Amino acid sequence: MKGLLALSRLIDAVTEKIGQTLYWLILAMVLISAANATIRKLFNYSSNAYLEVQWYLFSVIFLFLAGYTLLHNEHVRIDIITGRLSARVRAGIDIFGTLFFLLPMSVLIMWLSWPIFVDAYVRGEVSTNAGGLIVWPARLMVPVGFFLLIVQAISELIKRVAFLRGMIPDPSEKAVEKTAEEELAEEILRSRGDRDIAEEAARIGVDGKGRP
Repeated sequence: MKGLLALSRLIDAVTEKIGQTLYWLILAMVLISAANATIRKLFNYSSNAYLEVQWYLFSVIFLFLAGYTLLHNEHVRIDIITGRLSARVRAGIDIFGTLFFLLPMSVLIMWLSWPIFVDAYVRGEVSTNAGGLIVWPARLMVPVGFFLLIVQAISELIKRVAFLRGMIPDPSEKAVEKTAEEELAEEILRSRGDRDIAEEAARIGVDGKGRP
């Protein structure tokens, strides 16, 4: 099991690196979109190639960062029921869902999308839009994206099993870091609470040691 945990840590490190690298594409996509809109309004000019670059980037972000999102436990969950269950039961549900839903679905999509990419690559498929881009890189994004999701799902599966065996803490717990604003708000509330307690003590005539 220790070897599998080492593999899980390696997968997590690679996924983290991919995520930290590729989420900068969000900024690139926004800048390209803004430039396209500005040029179209100011100069009445538009390019299908630049428009397609936008959805290329969106596809990369959506597909390649699915594993990164899974690593950070940020996928949408319906916690009305599971939120009331123990950590061990939730881990068991995650294992069941990964084995019987996530992995089979991801493997199937990766398997079925690969021939589509190969066909597009062999034929040199190009966008049907005038001046559009070649299509095979977009076809390749699907199997690659789901491969990355499969690898991360295996890592999550290893961590859930290790947790049930008491080897690691609950991997589903999110490490939430408080912002500076939240820490300041908590400090203000604490200071107000201390002041209210002091005022109440003074009102009823109690000294600092709890004696009247």
